[in-house]
Amino acid sequence: MVKFGPAGNCKTFYDDGYKRTIEAPKWLKSKGLDAYEYSFGKGFTLPDETAIQIGNEMKKFGITISIHAPYYINFATPSDEMAEKSYGYVLESLRKLKLMGGNHLVVHPASQGKLSREEAVELCKKRLNILKDKIIENHYDDMYVCLETMGKSAQIGTYDEILDFCTIYDKFLPTFDFGHINALTQGSLRTYEDYKKIIDKSIQIIGLERTKMAHIHFSKIEYGPKGEIKHLTLEDSIYGPEFQPLAKVLKDYDLDCVVICESKEYMARDAQILKNIYNNVNI
Repeated sequence: MVKFGPAGNCKTFYDDGYKRTIEAPKWLKSKGLDAYEYSFGKGFTLPDETAIQIGNEMKKFGITISIHAPYYINFATPSDEMAEKSYGYVLESLRKLKLMGGNHLVVHPASQGKLSREEAVELCKKRLNILKDKIIENHYDDMYVCLETMGKSAQIGTYDEILDFCTIYDKFLPTFDFGHINALTQGSLRTYEDYKKIIDKSIQIIGLERTKMAHIHFSKIEYGPKGEIKHLTLEDSIYGPEFQPLAKVLKDYDLDCVVICESKEYMARDAQILKNIYNNVNI
């Protein structure tokens, strides 16, 4: 069963008078949603005690929680010292995730920087192999690191690159951010077949079971020649992509993915719309 929810707390959550994330699970349940992504994108400011409390509330209301690791992780940095920091950010994110009762951690893999694309990808693969060993050494091998497809040409993370990275370790899964993929490829996601070829490629490279566990981000995104510019809401009629053909692919393949909506400000409202589209798709 596909689950739907927002990335963080949206404008309607605050408009309804709520202020703290610990209140989000009950509110999400009342909206018919069953997933939530907590972000450590800008760093670790959440105390362990609060993380545990939030996790308990998520469990109480049947909300599947994932978290997003810091945005400044970069496994293609030329600096070994900075790479060590990136390993640390992933391990600390996994520790927090365990406290919150989740098992899917979303990670931006790398930026190209001044390296050639080929050099950056190879360095990233080398570092992900080291990360795998550190995850096992620190006993986080019961959790999944979900490497995200990226939306800008200067970032490492086309869906082909991400699927290749996922062959390194069976606990690496893709985060298919279809808004990013669409932005990077200048609006290529239009039809059922456009989405299907990505899922088929995933099944071919990492197998059906791991593809079923993949994480999904969805939003409409404005893009330019270099890819992603900014996130939009589902009301956008210019940039896309549309969810309906993806919803049919998810149903046809009986995927159990979590779909996290990253619309600008209205993530939960738009997550409800995505769930409604999915529920009304005929196989």
